Amino acid sequence: MTSTVAQGGRPGGEPASSRHAGGVPGGGSARLAAALWRRAWLRATLTLTPPLAWFLVIYLASLVVMLVTAFWSVNPFTNTLVHTWTLSNFRQLFTSTYLIIIGRTVGMAALVTVTDAVLAFPFAYYMARLASNRGRQLLFTAVLLPLWASYIARVYAWIVILQKGGTLSWSFQKLGLGAVNIGYTNTAMWLVFSYIWLPFMIVPVYAALERIPDSLLEASGDLGAHNWRTLRSVLLPLALPGVVAGSIFTFSLTLGDFITPLLVGGANSNFIGNVIYSNLGTAGNLPFAAALAVVPIVIMVFYLLGARLLGAFESL
Repeated sequence: MTSTVAQGGRPGGEPASSRHAGGVPGGGSARLAAALWRRAWLRATLTLTPPLAWFLVIYLASLVVMLVTAFWSVNPFTNTLVHTWTLSNFRQLFTSTYLIIIGRTVGMAALVTVTDAVLAFPFAYYMARLASNRGRQLLFTAVLLPLWASYIARVYAWIVILQKGGTLSWSFQKLGLGAVNIGYTNTAMWLVFSYIWLPFMIVPVYAALERIPDSLLEASGDLGAHNWRTLRSVLLPLALPGVVAGSIFTFSLTLGDFITPLLVGGANSNFIGNVIYSNLGTAGNLPFAAALAVVPIVIMVFYLLGARLLGAFESL
């Protein structure tokens, strides 16, 4: 007994210093691992802090700089920035020229969103409710495959299809319907936008339709509802959050795009995106470009608030 106590007070002669290390082999690193294991919130904090810090510094800080720049002006003689606070850039936005551009852009974004919703719903319904597992996989591949190609390549492919003497015009001539030339028009932009953003609508709608229990559809049929009544009263209300979630992508991406209006719309199709691009490039009016860039941000803030009320974020 005397020798046991002298060696640390534990049978087997374990030194007392090992107990002062917390009783956990490995010392400090082991205690840290144990603390992280017991506290899930601490693990999440350590994991998310670096990307969130990067987000705050790069993204939000750049938005603040852009907003500050919108209150500056450009010296018309030297073309240099004048760091004097002014509201002239925002007042210019309310002139008829730029109100028409903003209205045209919002109208195109809304039209593309409605078009994609109409096209995506039956496609997503078939994927979620009718297709076999193998068929669903093939359809998913078909939906996502265009996203693997370059955005520019897809836009130029549509230019070849829609331009004068292109694939569409050639096909119509072979069918005896006469030549068709809709290249470099707003109609062409509507077609291209609808095609490019369609996958971003299909996936959220599919996710919403897949979560609808079969029992609800069966109950609707048992109560005597026909297919159209079930679609109107059961499927559409429950799938609405998915449609709104998809519309966030289609609306916002159309609202800020400048490549498609520049390449497909031609010189006379002025949208918010390519007007910002021209003010950054040829005009060199950075403050006005920053002021105009605030417009889609404000529009999307209100759009996202409405989408949240409709439960769209649950389907993202």
